[in-house]
Amino acid sequence: MPRRDTDRETGRETGRDINIAVPDLTGKTAVVTGASDGIGLGIASRLAAAGAEVIMPVRNPRKGEQAVAGIRERTPDANVSLRSLDLSSLASVAELGRTLLDEGRPLHLLVNNAGVMTPPDRQTTADGFELQFGTNHLGHFALVDHLLPLLRAGRARVTSQISVAANSNAINWDDLNWERSYSGMRAYSQSKIAFGLFGLELDRRSKAAGWGITSNLSHPGIAPTSLLAARPEVGRAKDTMSVRLIRAASARGLVVGTVHTAQLPALLAATSPEAVGGEFYGPSGPGHMGGPPARQKLYSRLRDTEDARRIWRLSEELLGAHSKR
Repeated sequence: MPRRDTDRETGRETGRDINIAVPDLTGKTAVVTGASDGIGLGIASRLAAAGAEVIMPVRNPRKGEQAVAGIRERTPDANVSLRSLDLSSLASVAELGRTLLDEGRPLHLLVNNAGVMTPPDRQTTADGFELQFGTNHLGHFALVDHLLPLLRAGRARVTSQISVAANSNAINWDDLNWERSYSGMRAYSQSKIAFGLFGLELDRRSKAAGWGITSNLSHPGIAPTSLLAARPEVGRAKDTMSVRLIRAASARGLVVGTVHTAQLPALLAATSPEAVGGEFYGPSGPGHMGGPPARQKLYSRLRDTEDARRIWRLSEELLGAHSKR
């Protein structure tokens, strides 16, 4: 059961010490994207502490090395290692796929956690896709495709991190790359809806074909992570007002979560014996913004199986067209 901390004077739940048990993962190999800081680093740390071999594909080697050093400081015998990955480059995704296939170890856990959020202006990936759609969805779609033999060999659990933003807006089917008009938040919602539909369709296809993979979804709620902080690489020179407000609320234990609690839904979805494929896990507090992790009702935008098949087919077409250039 999740453990809760309460204010000693008021008895009010603060959410500061909510936690879950992670089972023994000795002998398991896990891959966590976006593990150089924030939520991903927390997830990788917990998996390593539970005995898993954790592979951390990162875009920034310096940050990755600092992250590994921090994990080993907390868990001296942690088996963690870095690989290179830039999800906004399909060539980089393919290179990681070749590297891990050459290493040949079955994969037992894949946490698709990395992402980019609301650059101030429309930007594109190295391959010409709108940055959020290309990174959050297509990059992970391509990664799973490359790693499929290893995921099947390990009868893996794949957990894909979406967002509360997947509960608003819609997929812009007529302009997936937002070339005719651009809204950073609507494009972000699209990327997370598409990614969620993909994660659910992966589970359905695995069941139908006997791949042995279980795939589910998680969302971290709202927490003071780096997504809305200063990110020069996406054209954001300073922290947004949103992240400043979230930090202030989090520091006061008000409604939203912390970086720690934001890790827990993905950890529950990825490791709990009770978590299953095709389901959705997130914070259970007010508005699902913070609090203990729990199974949740699927967002309305993720329930249409035809939409899921459609986004899978379109993603294959987009990646196939790119590979033929």
